[in-house]
Formats: sequence, structure tokens, C-alpha cells
Amino acid sequence: MAELEIVNTENKKVGTATLSPEVFEGPVREHLVQQYVVMQLATKRSGTASTIENRGDISGGGKKPWRQKGTGRARHGSTRSTIWRGGMTVFGPRPRAYTHKLSKKSRKLAIRSVLAERLQSNNIQVVESLNLEEPKTKQALALLGKLGLPEKTLFLVAEKNPNLELAVRNLPQVNVLSVEGVNVFDLLVHQKIVCTPDSLKKLEERLS
Repeated sequence: MAELEIVNTENKKVGTATLSPEVFEGPVREHLVQQYVVMQLATKRSGTASTIENRGDISGGGKKPWRQKGTGRARHGSTRSTIWRGGMTVFGPRPRAYTHKLSKKSRKLAIRSVLAERLQSNNIQVVESLNLEEPKTKQALALLGKLGLPEKTLFLVAEKNPNLELAVRNLPQVNVLSVEGVNVFDLLVHQKIVCTPDSLKKLEERLS
């Protein structure tokens, strides 16, 4: 059973957190992680791309551009042909929904896989508390510096933390996410995942 040190905001050890092997020590299922990311990115697509496809969608083209024979040119019946400029488009995009579903079990296994990989690479850190006195970027930078955290850091919180959220708002690669919103994409794009004991416990309850 894996354990992680719990540190305070001064980066001094204050305790130990025992991790659930079911959540943090399972196999890394790369195919489920890939499917989850594709699902997330597809959901963000607006699906509004549209282009003229059928001849009925464009006006004109009813008159034959020139007679069939005798001109020395190739025969044509309409100026709205696909090979003419201003003609119709064949198999062009139409508005559609790109979203697709992944089962609840598969989503859980994908998140567990990323957490297991992050644990193996020592990229999960447990901090006693993430409460800041003021919602200042300066305080957020001081916290990152004292804990030795990289630019791409994700803070997982058990409940709303307005001061921390406002403090990191001007740091483009630092984010705060509630346990309810944990997803594979956010876990992957951040180098370090920082939890509190409460958020760690809530995360294990969600993924067990």
C-alpha cells in the first residue's frame, strides 16, 4: 500500500497519507486514456462547419455553357459542376455532433490509470492546507516556490476555494479543480497534481 508525505505550506513534513491501492496502484490502461481524451476533445467541437454540397443549394447553372459539339472544348452541361469555380462541393462538411459516449466504468478506469502513472513518476503531492490569506497572485507564486512546484500544476480541492482560484487566475498553466470535475485531460496536461488530505479522501471515494 503506497504512502505519501503530507507537507505544510513551508514544505515541512507533518504526516503521512495512505493511498488506496484500488485507485492509485492499478494497471495503466493506455487505450482507455486515449479514448477518454478523444471523447473530451470531440465534445468541445462545435460541429457547425458547413459547405455547399448539392447542386440544389446554389443558384444558376441551368443554361448549358456552350453547345455540345463543334467548339473544340470539353462538353459541359452546367457551370455549377464540381470542377467549375463557383460550382458545388462534393462530400463537404455538414453540421453534426461529434460527441460520443464512454461508459462510466471506462471513465473511472481511465482516471485511475492516469493517477497510477502520476504516482509512479512521483508527480502527486499532498499538502496539509491550500488556504491563502488573500486572493493575490503574489501569494500563489510564493506557495508554488515554497513547495517547489513546476509551472504546470493542478490543485485538486475538496470544496470551493475562492482565494486560491483567484490567486492562480493570472497564472495560465496553474489551475484549480474540484474533485467532482476531475478528468483525464486536465490530469495529463499538468506536470504536478497537488491534493489536500480531504480532496485525496474524496477522490478515492469517487473512484472506488
